[in-house]
Amino acid sequence: MNFESLKIGKYTIPKPIIQGGMGVGISWDQLAGTVSSEGGLGVVSSVGTGYFEDKKYSKKLVAQRPLDAINFYSPTGFKAIHDSARKICGDKPLAANILYAINDYGRVVKDACEAGFNIIITGAGLPTNMPEFTEGYPDVALVPIVSSAKALKIICKRWQKRYNRLPDAVILEGPKSGGHQGFSYEQCKLPENQLEMLVEPVVEEAAKWGNIPVIAAGGVWDNDDIQEMMRLGASGVQMGTRFIGTHECDAHSNFKDILIAAKKDDIQLMASPVGYPAQGVVTNLTHLVEKREGPDIKCISNCVAPCNRGVEAKAVGFCIADRLSDAYLGNKETGLFFSGTNGYRLTGLISVKELLTKLTQGE
Repeated sequence: MNFESLKIGKYTIPKPIIQGGMGVGISWDQLAGTVSSEGGLGVVSSVGTGYFEDKKYSKKLVAQRPLDAINFYSPTGFKAIHDSARKICGDKPLAANILYAINDYGRVVKDACEAGFNIIITGAGLPTNMPEFTEGYPDVALVPIVSSAKALKIICKRWQKRYNRLPDAVILEGPKSGGHQGFSYEQCKLPENQLEMLVEPVVEEAAKWGNIPVIAAGGVWDNDDIQEMMRLGASGVQMGTRFIGTHECDAHSNFKDILIAAKKDDIQLMASPVGYPAQGVVTNLTHLVEKREGPDIKCISNCVAPCNRGVEAKAVGFCIADRLSDAYLGNKETGLFFSGTNGYRLTGLISVKELLTKLTQGE
């Protein structure tokens, strides 16, 4: 099966595969730049960009955690990641992933526009005011992430009424994705909420608004999965965890080792200060949190609004900013390692080029 290119706004993605945004520091300049250069859409995560600035100077960042949202979501770090990725992919389309639940969401969207990203992707909440922050940048394509046809309808109605525009594409994410889910614990397990059951209703809703391209995500792993999503009506797919198994992925080697060593039962849903269930690998941190013996919670970075400056972090037993940052730094003891349900299927590392060939040609 030959896959058609994916059109998002004015941009054409030759291979209809979006590399999911993964933070802290899992999909930054090297991974995103390489994916775009090879014909997919590379996506830079905006989470924890303050760590990128420090990466050049010191490996011992624990005592230098970015202070407050302005530094955790650093404009200069974000711009530096963008510019570094551009050295790899040139003027090919490059996207940024910005969670709606973060503090300073509007400011970070504007930072992305100013940095030069072509496409902005937003999940972790319904981004009903997303276009408000891209005024003056008409060429920047906007792609919300939804988990149902109802959510897409709400976004389209509000965007059309308030801003006279519609999404340039929409990502439909099922509950097998890594990181935060758009469902409750109970909903994640229901048959009707599985990706293969959601694609057709969302494609039908998207058609009512001018055939908005639908991109399927969450558990998509190989060429067979991509073909199935296309058969159901999707125009493309998004894949995150699969790209962690590449040489170019910005994740620490310890992060990759943990996923490669993970068994199927090691990947589970867990509580998160963000207010949504999150999917990741059971590690030493998991056991510490269960016993309430995890690292101190100080809310240095003030990363997400639902956490209420550390209140929710203390309720669930860990600070998500610090623990994701520890994973980026390779700390196996206190790091939080997100993964989709298929993460256990990673057996080794290959190049992005080889992965995209496997995904598009089925080799």
